[in-house]
Amino acid sequence: MKTLFTPHSEISQLEPQAIWQFFDQICSIPHPSKHEEALAQFIIEWAKSQSLEVKRDDTGNLFIKKPAYPGMENKKPVVLQAHIDMVPQKNDGTDHDFVTDSIKPYIDGEWVTATDTTLGADNGIGMASCLAVLAANDIKHGPLEVLLTIDEEAGMTGAFGLEAGWLEGEILLNTDSEQEGEIYMGCAGGVDASLTLQLERQAINEDTTRLKLVLNGLRGGHSGVDIHTGRANANKLLARFLKNHTADLNVQLVSFNGGSLRNAIPREAYAEVLVENAQLEAFHNLISEFETLTKTELSAIEANLSFKVQTFESDALPLSASCQNTVLSLLNACPNGVVRMSDDIQGVVETSLNMGVIETNEDSIEVLCLIRSLIDSGRTDVEGTLASLASLAGATIEFSGAYPGWKPDPESQILHTFRDVYEDIYGHKPHIMVIHAGLECGLFKEPYPEMDMISFGPTIKFPHSPDEKVNIESVGLYWQQMKAILENIPAK
Repeated sequence: MKTLFTPHSEISQLEPQAIWQFFDQICSIPHPSKHEEALAQFIIEWAKSQSLEVKRDDTGNLFIKKPAYPGMENKKPVVLQAHIDMVPQKNDGTDHDFVTDSIKPYIDGEWVTATDTTLGADNGIGMASCLAVLAANDIKHGPLEVLLTIDEEAGMTGAFGLEAGWLEGEILLNTDSEQEGEIYMGCAGGVDASLTLQLERQAINEDTTRLKLVLNGLRGGHSGVDIHTGRANANKLLARFLKNHTADLNVQLVSFNGGSLRNAIPREAYAEVLVENAQLEAFHNLISEFETLTKTELSAIEANLSFKVQTFESDALPLSASCQNTVLSLLNACPNGVVRMSDDIQGVVETSLNMGVIETNEDSIEVLCLIRSLIDSGRTDVEGTLASLASLAGATIEFSGAYPGWKPDPESQILHTFRDVYEDIYGHKPHIMVIHAGLECGLFKEPYPEMDMISFGPTIKFPHSPDEKVNIESVGLYWQQMKAILENIPAK
């Protein structure tokens, strides 16, 4: 294949180059959620250079249209869909600005990963495949549209803003799944929950030392697809320690901060405390004991867990004793993780909660959670639990950004077509699945209720964390499936 762009990394030489050259270019252009415009403009200019029809809605979504391959005009029109943004997560201490700095991908054996940051294979590989189809002149397909949505990871803004009348396709192929060999026919819905508690502060006790507690080194991950794996939540671990040990030693809490995204399992959490000088040795011993305890509990999953103490300079006042007790009780009692497994789909989480972000300001502390559920009643049940907890703590709670799940349709024509094509290629059927993560398909059903949809993709491990990696072989298989399904789309 002729090189489309100047290579930025070694991944541009991987096969199929049709995808990897685009993904290499995508990695070179910063595109975290809320900051996708540079990449969007690159795509627009590239599409125009290919004489493709491009348009954009008021939300910022991109629509690119390509005529049918000669002789395929009678096929049902298809929409290929991906989202432009990526999750910005980096290892603690990494000097990387996602708004200005390129991702640095590299080949690690059978995988492609990035240096100390998320890779953006979620959903950059899917986006690259959509652009590769547009660029190709040898792929047989019917009338084709590509829909690239904005801000999927931080609130599904693009999907929420999609209006009826923009798309002409009857079939939508979502490329945001992360396990080759699986076809997704449904997904969880979700809602953000924000708890806010007003703070009371008091004078600093005499003869104290100000310390910063740092709990880090956790694996983190996607709060949907990884929520059942037993990965530790840094916010929950630090809250557990502080609730169990601060009262005995009269430790004063100044602030608690942890996590950075509501849809990523927190990898780091920090607390600023004041410790009486006479209790410093005992406090350090407790931290050492707690680190040993949690490493033992989580030895199979969190091998790099670290709990350290740093000296810290600040003039901030500590919380009053009663306020501190309320804050730590709230954080310690807040549910997190799997709430219930599905009765209908073996091995799939039905309802979960991620206590994703904690932020302390001078006058308040805010806790941001993401609730996911395959069923509306599961979501509202957890909403009720959090509302009750907020009421007991004297906190306020706000639910926002609710998005629907994608209800499975066992009679989907494109589902059966893909299954048959897959079996023809590999000699066995793919797994037909429902995923405990938020795909945009449920929102697309609002303006396009008759759209027939499936989701598929290559194997991506540990999305939403700096451990994110995509399997090289699976990208080739995914590309083979993409070309085959487009050639076998049913007639109108």
